[in-house]
Amino acid sequence: MEVSPLVWTITIVVIVGMLAFDYIFHVRKAHEPHIKEAAIWSAIYVGIALLFGLFVLWDYGPTFAGEYYAGYITEKALSVDNLFVFLIIMASFKVPRNDQQKVLLFGITFALVARTAFIFIGAAALNALAWLFYIFGFFLILTAINLIRGELKDEDEEDEANNFMVRLAKRFMHTTDYYDGDKLFTIENGKRAMTPMLLVMVAIGGTDLLFAFDSIPAIFGLTQETYLVFTAVAFSLMGLRQLYFLIDGLLDRLIYLSWGLAIILGFIGYKLIVHALHENDLPFINGGHPVHFPPEVTIGQSLSVIVGVLVLTVLISLYSPKGRALRVLSGLRNVAEAYVTLPKDAPASERERLAAKGAKLASGMPNIPQKYRDELIEEEDEFRDLLDRARGKHEHFERTGEAPEPEAPVTKE
Repeated sequence: MEVSPLVWTITIVVIVGMLAFDYIFHVRKAHEPHIKEAAIWSAIYVGIALLFGLFVLWDYGPTFAGEYYAGYITEKALSVDNLFVFLIIMASFKVPRNDQQKVLLFGITFALVARTAFIFIGAAALNALAWLFYIFGFFLILTAINLIRGELKDEDEEDEANNFMVRLAKRFMHTTDYYDGDKLFTIENGKRAMTPMLLVMVAIGGTDLLFAFDSIPAIFGLTQETYLVFTAVAFSLMGLRQLYFLIDGLLDRLIYLSWGLAIILGFIGYKLIVHALHENDLPFINGGHPVHFPPEVTIGQSLSVIVGVLVLTVLISLYSPKGRALRVLSGLRNVAEAYVTLPKDAPASERERLAAKGAKLASGMPNIPQKYRDELIEEEDEFRDLLDRARGKHEHFERTGEAPEPEAPVTKE
């Protein structure tokens, strides 16, 4: 694949321009994006990525376009999984909701820079040392096994906020326990001090480096074209900030996403090892000659497996017994919180709509096995108290016609 310097330059300018646009027009003023805003911009970024694939198809042919789309979809799926960890980090640091998108955009920028470095280092290494495909392949299979082991053990996510880089920063620099807007540094007792905003960015940056060790071998398993690797990774990261706010609240419903990613990473690992056998130059394997069995995985097969596994993962997550239970419990909590925080002048139709939706969801409660209730409801007394308050407020409204006083909105961190 011959990519001219002009095409490289235009591509980099477009990507940097998209990042600059986000910094200047979206995060300069701290705010929490509305669902409509997040949906529109998520669609725009995905649309740009898909249109770029058509450019590859037109200029370089269907094989390279297929490699790009397979890489983009895989990296996008891995990015969604990364959002879970970002959510944990920001919750552990109690990042104000209005400032979360600035933290996310920093994480995206750092990830793009770090992964770009890994891409060019990896491309040069793979061109010089074909046996690295074996290493990448076995590494991805090991990663897949670890994902499955973590799911089988039902391990809790570790507190990513206490990673090594954060502990190091706290050790050598004076830090505060409070935020000062979105400032990275503030003055405390006459001394310059780091705010938690800088620490959370350090935590996300350090975590991004770990993500790159999964991400880059995975994309090289689908294409060895440096230009396609770079663009697939870059476009998968673009729009990740908007996607976070769009699917926040749905993230925890993708309960089997780790299983799907494990299958995909294991499949790509297998594909890499097969490719390594076909390119074999290790003297202790077949005397240093290529091994042509099993046949290499085609890009069409790769796309089919990746898309098929992701679709199946989402469907099973949403419609399995545990997924349905989570949908009912999450829905009840959201409806109850929405009702108790309704302003006093909210129209009666909105109250009736929420009450009807809550009643429909509540009708599914008896069908939820106790084991899922115990697993999915963290604080049962608090959960039931919230439902009782919402129910009591609506009964009061129906009985007297008077709108109840709203409660303070629950701070979402």
